[in-house]
Amino acid sequence: MSFKNIFTQHNWDAVKESIYSKTATDVERALAAGRRTLEDFKSLISPAALHYLEQMAQLSHRLTRQRFGNTMQLYIPLYLSNECQNICTYCGFSLDNKIRRKTLRAAEIMQEVEVIKAMGYKHVLLVTGEAWQTVGVDYFKEALQLIGPHFSHISMEVQPMDEADYAALIPLGLQSVLVYQETYHEADYKLHHPKGRKSNFDYRLETPDRLGRAGIHKMGLGVLIGLEDWRTDSFFTALHLQYLEKTYWQTRYSISFPRLRPCTGGLPPKVEMKDRELVQLICAYRLLDPDVELSLSTRESEQFRNHVIKLGITTMSAGSKTNPGGYAADLQSLEQFEISDERSPQAIAQMLQSQGYEPVWKDWDGGLVGSR
Repeated sequence: MSFKNIFTQHNWDAVKESIYSKTATDVERALAAGRRTLEDFKSLISPAALHYLEQMAQLSHRLTRQRFGNTMQLYIPLYLSNECQNICTYCGFSLDNKIRRKTLRAAEIMQEVEVIKAMGYKHVLLVTGEAWQTVGVDYFKEALQLIGPHFSHISMEVQPMDEADYAALIPLGLQSVLVYQETYHEADYKLHHPKGRKSNFDYRLETPDRLGRAGIHKMGLGVLIGLEDWRTDSFFTALHLQYLEKTYWQTRYSISFPRLRPCTGGLPPKVEMKDRELVQLICAYRLLDPDVELSLSTRESEQFRNHVIKLGITTMSAGSKTNPGGYAADLQSLEQFEISDERSPQAIAQMLQSQGYEPVWKDWDGGLVGSR
């Protein structure tokens, strides 16, 4: 049994039609519900729900305060490599982009670590392209052994791996893994991933199952907003989330909202998501699942992030660089995408405090978590 069994029971076109046919009555029913279903979620992400955005925002704010208080978790990405063996139509790291490639060596990794620690961070997200020969499991083992003593929480956003690989990395300090399906539209997925291991839709789709069986502490889900209809993709993300929460109930979960950003060789979005629609989606996830963590990166603008934090967001990045060596050496390697909010972590912390929030620089201590 895996999510693939659930996924194949839902037809993309039928789901899309169901979402777009929702009425004001459906939205009002969803807003009044005590415990909301996936059918309610369809209503809350439908075009009809845009007329109820203020009510959704108030409910989302209230639920977030009840569950997470006035705290905002801060994290920073550490790009270890921009080498990649995949061709992806939307990514600056794509194999067909003729750019300078860089994989950090041990000394360079530690230079990055020192700069990030000086910013105050205790939570770091390790990011690479998908290059198995260069940045495979052995490289990750060495990186975790180097980085582990310096941070209380280490996340990774790298290529999907086998269950045994995750099981080998978890004892070395790996606590969270982010794996985005990019899009749940199988035909379009293959269109955007024509070459490389990432072209295997099913292997990527079942990665969270392998993570759950390996006993990961937390996993992050999401799609790349702009590749396909965001409402339909978001329904499948929510379907995936609910399956995982039921099946691997000891694991924590987060949802991210990456909108397509400009990058070298990248394509323009197929579907444009307006700011109001992203607010709608954030609130809809909170109303569906009061416990899920919702994360917003520096892809979004300064003004947007300032205003949306009270509506359901619980985790933010700050001061991000999206190229290997970007913190310590300012190496001229290619960025994965352009960031929008370029404020320093200290500036973000001050903004949060001015709105009554407490910036949290560390997530949790591994020694406080019992065996699984």
